[in-house]
Amino acid sequence: METVPAMMMTQMASASATRRPQGTRGPVGRAPNRVAFPPARHGGCSASRDLRAAGLFSRFFGAGDHSSKSHEVDDLAPARLFVGLPIDSVTDGAAVNSAAAIAAGIRAVRLLGADGVELPVFWSVAQPESSDRFSWAGYQAVADMVRAEGLSLRVSLRTHGTPGAGVPTLPSWVSGVAADDPDIFFTDRSGGRHDGCLSFAIDDLPVLHGKSPLQLYEAFFRSFAAAFDDFFDSTITDVTVGLGAHGVLRYPSYPPGSDARKFTGMGEFQCYDKYMLQQLRQHAVEEGHAMWGLAGPHDAPRYHDSPDSCGFFRERGGSWETPYGDFFLSWYAGQLVRHGDRVLGTANAVFGGKPVELSAKIPFMHWWHGARSRPAEAAAGFYKSNQKNGYSPVAKMFARHGCTMVVPGMDVCMNKQHHSTGSSPDTLLVQMKNACRRHGARIAGENASLVMTHTSSFSRIRSNILTTELMRPCHFTYQRMGAEFFSPDHFPQFMEFVRSVVCGEWDEDDEERGMAVPGNARATEAKVA
Repeated sequence: METVPAMMMTQMASASATRRPQGTRGPVGRAPNRVAFPPARHGGCSASRDLRAAGLFSRFFGAGDHSSKSHEVDDLAPARLFVGLPIDSVTDGAAVNSAAAIAAGIRAVRLLGADGVELPVFWSVAQPESSDRFSWAGYQAVADMVRAEGLSLRVSLRTHGTPGAGVPTLPSWVSGVAADDPDIFFTDRSGGRHDGCLSFAIDDLPVLHGKSPLQLYEAFFRSFAAAFDDFFDSTITDVTVGLGAHGVLRYPSYPPGSDARKFTGMGEFQCYDKYMLQQLRQHAVEEGHAMWGLAGPHDAPRYHDSPDSCGFFRERGGSWETPYGDFFLSWYAGQLVRHGDRVLGTANAVFGGKPVELSAKIPFMHWWHGARSRPAEAAAGFYKSNQKNGYSPVAKMFARHGCTMVVPGMDVCMNKQHHSTGSSPDTLLVQMKNACRRHGARIAGENASLVMTHTSSFSRIRSNILTTELMRPCHFTYQRMGAEFFSPDHFPQFMEFVRSVVCGEWDEDDEERGMAVPGNARATEAKVA
């Protein structure tokens, strides 16, 4: 189980001699998309300069001031800083796992001077046994902890779980439907099912005990909004809506049961459940090419193929460049965008009147981005005709719903990637920013993985959230708490990172430690923009 070491965190929290008074919080002006947010944390920074020579714990206590939060978020405002709570903070709707450790971790975030924490809220946990009953006590207990510390809370409403994280992927009563109808799950060319990943083609179909997934998602959102109504004016400032497996808008193009964060293959198309094939056939008929809708591409890649090992994504002369390839990829990507549009429309109907920022996450698939066909991204559903920006349709859809685009890869450095996979994180990030800027969608960030030894990754995050010259993120969430997060190998570096962000400090000592801002990030922005 991924938890904060309780004894360690209790010692850290009890070392603070005073407790910052809890302040009031309220929006004072409206941002272009949704709502104004309180300013970032800058109190107590003068004291933190004296903490540099102290030990691990004594350096920790430079308390920020959260009592005055009143600025409007825009591209020039400092990014609000969140820290993710353990993914398994609540696995039984009625209780909190390792509650003392969670409370200590939340207090640690306040003492560091960050703005708040992020809490994953799973449909499978809140409504595990039937479609008629929700259980929110565990999540409400965590929200109470956050409110007691005067912090902001970003909730991530996950309609799909994360395999291997100790959280069910779907409510058992939903998964049980698959025994009679396994085609409710995404399916690859070999018939492999992605258990826990509901096909986008069933969004509006009453295949789950007489209800559609969209109806069930809406019930989940509305029950949460009602149960946490008194938190919206004081604590909950952000609602991130899950749009697929791992909370990300994408097809599960990696192998069934694998960890998407460690997969660097091209992936496979996920269009072989009967519902997706029905929609493909209908689309082909409407386009006047009925034969094109009989199945997916015959020369499509296998999960671990390279671009030149399959006919479809071959760099020169591949099927992706043909009229058929454009037909298929446009339909496939369109299904993804329409799914996101449906779910965000549902979320907007529920949270549109709340003083929160609505956001959703897209994947940061930097591998094979250097290939002309960008195969990994295309297999995940990101494509636009004529080799144009494949993120543009998604950014346009996000902007239409006033939804911020969360990019979970702002720590990825070029020099750490395998050149054999055509990795290009710099140009990918700029492409995403260009799409958001063009359509008026705001951008936010997360790290792809816990930074343990590479100070250059902390530097990259800082560069992306503070010194970037193109689409500065409105908030950043560092993922995530756990035993490794508080380890001696990681936590001292994280404290230095937070100090530099909270206090705006970046001195020669930081640069000597290898945390200087990478020069190629800005150069890439200027070149690509």
